[in-house]
Amino acid sequence: MNSRAISAALAAALLLAITACSNGEESAAAAEEAGKPEPAEVASSSPTPEPSEQSAFALGDKADIVDEPNDVSFDATVIAYTQPETGPQPPTEELGGDTWATAEIKVCNVKGQTFSVSQHPWSLAYEDGTRIEVSGLSGGDLPKPEFPINDVSVKPGDCVRGKVPYPVPGDSRPERIVYAPESLDESLEWTIPAE
Repeated sequence: MNSRAISAALAAALLLAITACSNGEESAAAAEEAGKPEPAEVASSSPTPEPSEQSAFALGDKADIVDEPNDVSFDATVIAYTQPETGPQPPTEELGGDTWATAEIKVCNVKGQTFSVSQHPWSLAYEDGTRIEVSGLSGGDLPKPEFPINDVSVKPGDCVRGKVPYPVPGDSRPERIVYAPESLDESLEWTIPAE
């Protein structure tokens, strides 16, 4: 499994440390050449990069998430994206699409408190800025297994996996699957490959 989030944060912290050392040495040398005292070091107000600030994940990559305020560590994975999805009747006009697509998702509670999951934090993002939210539909002939539409509790050590349906325009394909639960400051994204 992939822990790119942690690796990206460590690489960014190392780059910041190297840059800080390099800038300090250069300013000390310049001050020495000019015969002036070395300037006092100024603390940086830049935040330390968090794992959620990395670029988009690839389908199949696992995002490791630590939610300290809620005392939970969990991971999320977008396993697959399918468009068009076979089986169900085409979405109705009021849903806004002419075909169905699904994202197969898995969320696991690694440790900490029990928390809830549902389809609602997951959306599709298109190149032109359009976002498509979940349909709010479940049951019937929608592809199985379905990811829960309503909140379902996930105990430590348990996982929830299933498909989230989206009514989409059949003539275009989204760029990313976006995960934006309230507990995260920044959303996580998985890149959808071109056909």
